[in-house]
Amino acid sequence: MAVISGNDVFSHVMIGARDVAGSAAFYDAALGALGIRNMGPFGNGWVLYGRDKPAFIVARPGNGEAPASNGVTIGFAAATTAEVDAFHAAGLSAGGTDEGAPGPRAHLPGAYAAYLRDPAGNKICSYAFTDGN
Repeated sequence: MAVISGNDVFSHVMIGARDVAGSAAFYDAALGALGIRNMGPFGNGWVLYGRDKPAFIVARPGNGEAPASNGVTIGFAAATTAEVDAFHAAGLSAGGTDEGAPGPRAHLPGAYAAYLRDPAGNKICSYAFTDGN
């Protein structure tokens, strides 16, 4: 099963946070474990993340409201199960909360994943796919 990155389907994904700096510290740690880097702030206080181009944005919404996303999960691709483990540990250390410990997922063959909530309440995960053994 191939993993489709966000760049193959979307131009970008943007989430809201009331405390962009606090959320950026979380994402610097969690996404850094996956090789996704903070590409710096944008002119209006947005923080952009990506490997080679911005694909994930954390920003304070124009109306100031940033409700937690109930029913929405953003998944980040990992190259290995060790990266998934590092993503989860780094996210917890940076103020995230556990939404599902690293481990195999029975709903997809060879799937290994971990889930977190960021400090703003958004749900994210990381998946790596193994040969199933």
